[in-house]
Amino acid sequence: MRRLTVVAATALFLTGCASFSEDGGFGKVSELTKERTGQSANWQRSAGETDTANARLAELLKQPLNADSVVQIALLNNRDLQASYAELGIAESDLVRSGRLANPSFSFGRLSGNGIVEIDRALLFDVLGLLTMPLAKQVEQRRFEQSQLQAAFETVGVASEARKAFFEAVTVQQLVGYYGQVKEAADASNELAKRMAAAGNFNKLAQMREQSFYSDATAQLARAQHQALAARERLTRALALTGDQLGFTLPERLPDLPAAPAEPKDAEQTAMDKRLDVLMAKRATESTAKSLGLTQTTRFINVLHAGYQNKSSTGEQRSNGYEIELELPLFDFGSARMARAEATYMQSVNRTAQVAINARSEVRESYSAYRTAYDLARHYRDEVVPLRKRIADENLLRYNGMLASVFELLADSKDQIASVTGAVEALRDYWVAETNLQSALTGRSPGSTPGMGPSTAAASAQPAH
Repeated sequence: MRRLTVVAATALFLTGCASFSEDGGFGKVSELTKERTGQSANWQRSAGETDTANARLAELLKQPLNADSVVQIALLNNRDLQASYAELGIAESDLVRSGRLANPSFSFGRLSGNGIVEIDRALLFDVLGLLTMPLAKQVEQRRFEQSQLQAAFETVGVASEARKAFFEAVTVQQLVGYYGQVKEAADASNELAKRMAAAGNFNKLAQMREQSFYSDATAQLARAQHQALAARERLTRALALTGDQLGFTLPERLPDLPAAPAEPKDAEQTAMDKRLDVLMAKRATESTAKSLGLTQTTRFINVLHAGYQNKSSTGEQRSNGYEIELELPLFDFGSARMARAEATYMQSVNRTAQVAINARSEVRESYSAYRTAYDLARHYRDEVVPLRKRIADENLLRYNGMLASVFELLADSKDQIASVTGAVEALRDYWVAETNLQSALTGRSPGSTPGMGPSTAAASAQPAH
């Protein structure tokens, strides 16, 4: 009885030590997120927290959006993200439960006959669960830490997608404005060509070329307007906006190119130390290893209950004692569980190695894409666009000096379309590549890196001849 009392007291002490944390482990998630995105994550678990988030959201939407504010909005408002945080609560519940002994079982039996009543009583405790509780709690602790990394992983992914959707929406909106100007110029040249052709001062072939340019400009503007709508809707979905929130304002143009490109030091090692999918893979392997240790501990003894028992019969003194219930390994010696655990561990080791290989490769690829995008954007900014402007200025001087016709001036404007479009899209490619590089370094896989070939819009902007 003294031993059973000690067991029960120990169980009650350990159970009292297992409790929920104040923040549900979300402080670590917010810390990991802020380190990688500059913004804190937001888990809304009460009506008050939701009201606070909605107030901050309304404040952000009053101003034109920027790359930082869209990340804040996404982290405040994305419903899928809030749903994924529930996994953190589930993991903490499992952790707390692993630190609590299973409820004791009570059995009661009554037999009567020939004027005699026999009563059996027993109170059983899961002794094996008590013995393996520290190891089981370590396993659940690692799983809880894994859930924290997973929550941060999802949060960083939402932030990255919101940034890229923002850059795309601003780019297409900026191009719509430019294509509108091209359309107006094409409309004017087409009307002038019609009048001159009717007066006999313009040949039919030249007039049809102007009409073709006008048709192409009209079609291109229509395509760009749809692309702008589609890009804005993608941003809307990334930010989970609806109703009155849809009237958000985008800036007129993309942010300027930085003065110099970033030069991350020890990029591959940074990815190994900080990238969330790499850390998750490592923790998964550690958790599996701990689970293997638990399997080894319980290989032969799978069920072990011990407890107090008494028995009383009519007219006889009550008998006291104890009862032990043990599963005997007559048919299953635990070899199947051991084999499964070992195979699961090796599976986890190999997957971790592959994640690390992929992460290193993606860092190298992302940095190459980043530098290429920066160099191209700088080339457009410093070489292509200034050259096209000098050509336009020279043609304007020739036109003012009556050395060039209005149609020669308009032809030069046609040649500028591809240059302007290419410059805007090259700047967009830089900001997207910068987002992908940061993700590859400390967050998660950025996915396939976009190519650096001629843009579709630039190709379609070529004048007809």
